[in-house]
Amino acid sequence: MSEYLEEIWNDILSQRPARVRRRFSMLDKDSQQQVLIHLNRMVTEDGWQEVQVTSARAALSALENPETGKDG
Repeated sequence: MSEYLEEIWNDILSQRPARVRRRFSMLDKDSQQQVLIHLNRMVTEDGWQEVQVTSARAALSALENPETGKDG
């Protein structure tokens, strides 16, 4: 299970919009909501490394703007 979760977060935090959206779309609605909550915490709460904050912002942007970054 932990490998599966690591794979999910690697995709979500990949800074590759199409990869982020593809993985997110594979999740059920409850999991999607939890991912969004966690990403928002990453960008608003202290204690995260800058690269994590940057990746979380990129993921949120990819999910909010589905027409940007068609990177495959």
